[in-house]
Amino acid sequence: MAYRDSQSFFAAPQAAVYLLLAVNILVFALCLKLAGTPELPGALLYRYGAMHAFALPRQEYWRLIAYGFLHSNLVHLLTNMLCLLLWGGQLERRLGWTYFVVVYASALVFGAIIGDALHAKPYLTVGASGATSGILGALLCLWILGRTDLPGNFFVINIGLNVVLALSNPRIDWGIHAGGFCAGLIACALLDLLEKTVFRLLRCKFPEFAKANLFVLAGAAAILWWGAQSAATVDRMQAGSIAAVFALASLLVVKLADVVLTLRKGLAIIVIALAAANAAVVPACATVFAAQLASACTSPPSTPVAALDAIIQALCASPGPAAIGAAALAAVLTVLLYSQELYRGLIDVGFVATSLQAARHRSRGI
Repeated sequence: MAYRDSQSFFAAPQAAVYLLLAVNILVFALCLKLAGTPELPGALLYRYGAMHAFALPRQEYWRLIAYGFLHSNLVHLLTNMLCLLLWGGQLERRLGWTYFVVVYASALVFGAIIGDALHAKPYLTVGASGATSGILGALLCLWILGRTDLPGNFFVINIGLNVVLALSNPRIDWGIHAGGFCAGLIACALLDLLEKTVFRLLRCKFPEFAKANLFVLAGAAAILWWGAQSAATVDRMQAGSIAAVFALASLLVVKLADVVLTLRKGLAIIVIALAAANAAVVPACATVFAAQLASACTSPPSTPVAALDAIIQALCASPGPAAIGAAALAAVLTVLLYSQELYRGLIDVGFVATSLQAARHRSRGI
């Protein structure tokens, strides 16, 4: 059954789009302050995360994300943020902000990888165009699947403009545009397949906050696993076994959350459990990456914001109490952020679980 949606070309932005807009604008403002000129120099962009020809051979994987939040000038920033506004609202409203961020990050990363493979000479690339092209690709996927009734001329106009802009200006990295578009389309199709699969395995439709927090915790756990196995001497077979156990544990956690949501007051239990898990991540990271943190504190980085410099120096002076305080802060912020869901769970007499199970029953794909 087709998902009936508004035929308007524009949809009001939601949380993830606003957050991405804010981060991109803030990063550009900080870079402007450092550069002192409206056109950011290549050396500064390189220092703070631009993609380049030797990034992957040098294992500078952090650049696969960082480059998407850097822009060379104001026109570059405004163009990409306009695309994010025009296309992002449509996609986030349809997928929810968790899957929206998954699509955005997939397009950002794989767009950079594909763009890197297509480059035959040294290059330096920045900008969110790979990610915004991925949003357009995901919208096209929804249209092909019959999950949105956006008119066909929406795609003719926007994809046409994207292609013309990418090919008309030699400074535009068309490989990242094309790679991001394909990555967004494929990521959306895989998420649809995932939702069709979990329909048979899970009884409840996870609330957006729980889905998002579980994704964040899975990512944090993966980073902790990577840090732990990098610090230890493990062979490929051992690393593969650990990864398999980690994947199985993640699936069990998801199923456990599904079972809890079927219980009375299960939503409140989930909020409390997520607050505890978020708090536990902080000391775990401090323990696993203790050597890296100690090394960084020997020569703390200088930032454009004096208050941030003071915070870094205070954290380096008392790492133990800082980790405990950060863990407590993470728990409190989680409870405050999910306070409405916590209250809804505490007064639940069974209606919440019923509604979540009914929502899963109605769901057929994304």
